[in-house]
Amino acid sequence: MPTLLITLDAPMQSWGTRSRFDQRDTELEPSKSGVIGLLAAALGRPREADVDDLATLRFGVRVDRAGTLAKDFHTAQNILKADASGRQDTAVTERHYLAEAAFTAGLEGSDRQFLGHLHAALQAPHWPLFLGRRSFPPGLPLVGDVERYVVDSPLMEALTTFPLRPLHGDAPSAARACVLWLEHDAPTGHVRHDQPIDDFRRRGFGLRHVRREVCDVPVEVAA
Repeated sequence: MPTLLITLDAPMQSWGTRSRFDQRDTELEPSKSGVIGLLAAALGRPREADVDDLATLRFGVRVDRAGTLAKDFHTAQNILKADASGRQDTAVTERHYLAEAAFTAGLEGSDRQFLGHLHAALQAPHWPLFLGRRSFPPGLPLVGDVERYVVDSPLMEALTTFPLRPLHGDAPSAARACVLWLEHDAPTGHVRHDQPIDDFRRRGFGLRHVRREVCDVPVEVAA
């Protein structure tokens, strides 16, 4: 099956799946719900739009650079209390994010034309795109040439053959070991609570199973 590849590289990104009230979490790699939301924004779909055609794509992530888990604090004043009994002077939220991380996400589906349509939307998005928060824009283009980013390979093969950006100290023709998180149907392995089961206005998410793989990935040769 063909696979669409997406580069997710930025100074800061956040992929929360369990955020509640004043605590805003992030997973250590991009969530499926977050990447589906990114695609929906690129397509210009409102929050109440159906995303079933996106949610059924098989999702995987390659950790190109793990980055550093960090947090910051946001304050807001004159906030209405939950019981509407008045307002509190100051509310502080704790927000986690990944600093200097880089990932390659993959979405596998049976319709290559549809994946090409998604690729075109990422190149010319309807709305501005961000990696988990509005203040976290992509540091690099999400996609490049369609021949490179929409490939006729299944998910794992696509993620293990798409070259890594070279880091300082990489030898020519080197390969680096990378962690992959791959969605699979068997009820085994790790569980993620990021499978969209409703539109983004209702924020309905279910469970999905993923497995962890470690594979050697080639490093891109500088021109």
